Amino acid sequence: MYLASGASSRSRFLAIRCDTTHWLVAPRDSLQSTKQPVSECARRWTAPSGSRRLASAVPSLSGFKAEADWGRLTGAAAAAAYLPSYAAAGFPIERENSAMQIRVGFEMVYACPQPTPMLLVLNVHHSRASDLVRPDLVLTTPAVPLLAYRDLFGNWCSRIVAPAGRIVIATEAVVNDSGLPDVVAPQATQTPVEHLPEETLVYLLGSRYCETDQLSDVAWQRFGAGPTGWARVQAVCDFVHRHIVFGYEHARRTRTAWEAYQEGVGVCRDYAHLAIAFCRCLNIPARYCTGYLGDMGTPPPYGPMDFAGWFEAWLGDRWYTFDARNNTPRIGRVLMARGRDACDVALSTTFGPNTLESFKVWTDEVPRH
Repeated sequence: MYLASGASSRSRFLAIRCDTTHWLVAPRDSLQSTKQPVSECARRWTAPSGSRRLASAVPSLSGFKAEADWGRLTGAAAAAAYLPSYAAAGFPIERENSAMQIRVGFEMVYACPQPTPMLLVLNVHHSRASDLVRPDLVLTTPAVPLLAYRDLFGNWCSRIVAPAGRIVIATEAVVNDSGLPDVVAPQATQTPVEHLPEETLVYLLGSRYCETDQLSDVAWQRFGAGPTGWARVQAVCDFVHRHIVFGYEHARRTRTAWEAYQEGVGVCRDYAHLAIAFCRCLNIPARYCTGYLGDMGTPPPYGPMDFAGWFEAWLGDRWYTFDARNNTPRIGRVLMARGRDACDVALSTTFGPNTLESFKVWTDEVPRH
């Protein structure tokens, strides 16, 4: 959560970011200094003189509380403070200048011998919706009806019926990004199972590609005597990073975490599955993530671009990003979907024979002019 930067002296308002999607708008004159707690800004809210639009555009600020200076904003009001509602009401909203913009997209070409239903998980995750400069509309050639829905994990999904013959499915978007690397929090502690939020418990259980029953003894033998919390998850990542040899020639869509451990080869999803399984065995909730991850901030040579797989682990009171494949904080991640493992976030699930004729992914930093 932070104040929007580069605010104009002409504006009477500042936008205060609560998370990647939600904002609180506060009047500029309530901010006496940059050290003032955000909660104080909320308490000192004053409506602009003569404005009746505020009542409908700005939710109640009751329910905010501060854990400390610049503490987190909590309560229903934070969840309702969505930036476009203020813009629609005509207020002069300002937003921070993003450190970088990323062009992301893909093109997939299928050949289907007969009409074939498909489920698609190809959109940028809703947590990054406010960062979309150009929306990632999924287009098909030939054009077919596309129905959108949310799955059980909150991911944006689509369904189509591909006609017999050749179909192209593609999108391109531009995303604002902070340019900051993944958060590193060595002080993050492990939460006892009895104190975990209910919504995290499903990520302690075995799943299609993460066999906790087969890997439990291995996990406790390798990591049980070591430190807990962040250090334990990092130890898992260090081991998996060394244990698996990366190579696209090793890709196999049926490979599980146990098989990746036994075979010692794989691609990014195999690194993620093995690390997730180990974390779950060690009573740390872990979930699979898929999305775009370019080469920004890394030295050449660069390999072929593809969608990336990583994972998130619950430590303390939040989810943290980990990447056993790269095993270093990266910049420019653009999340698409989360789930128990890759089965829940398959890019496409087809219900009939088909051939994937072509597959292209791009993730590039947009040059600044």
